[in-house]
Amino acid sequence: MEELIARVTNRTGLDAATAQTAIGHILAFLQKEGPATEVSRLMAALPGSEALVAQSNEGEGGGGLMGMLGGMMGGGVMGLGQKLMSAGVPMGQMQPLGQELFAYGRETAGEDTMGPIVGAIPGLNQFV
Repeated sequence: MEELIARVTNRTGLDAATAQTAIGHILAFLQKEGPATEVSRLMAALPGSEALVAQSNEGEGGGGLMGMLGGMMGGGVMGLGQKLMSAGVPMGQMQPLGQELFAYGRETAGEDTMGPIVGAIPGLNQFV
């Protein structure tokens, strides 16, 4: 996981803590929205990913203005974008973040795992 966090920080300029939180949010989103078999394969290929997801879910009270906005936007990729923004990821860094995470996923889990994930989630392809 340290390698992925380093790659994301190098590509996006985010600090390591923000990158780690953002990766956790994205993986939690994939678990919720993506095809279970492929997402399980991806998680298995990324040691430490379950811990990141658990950490990202700790702060999921759904309260406050950002929680309300995320709820109004209906979730999906837009809801993920709101979570990333509230975690400190600027809008302009979301696509590079997604691209780096998915490139790393392709290297570790393979295209046969990542392709179906991207194909199953509406709107995700514009960020990866």
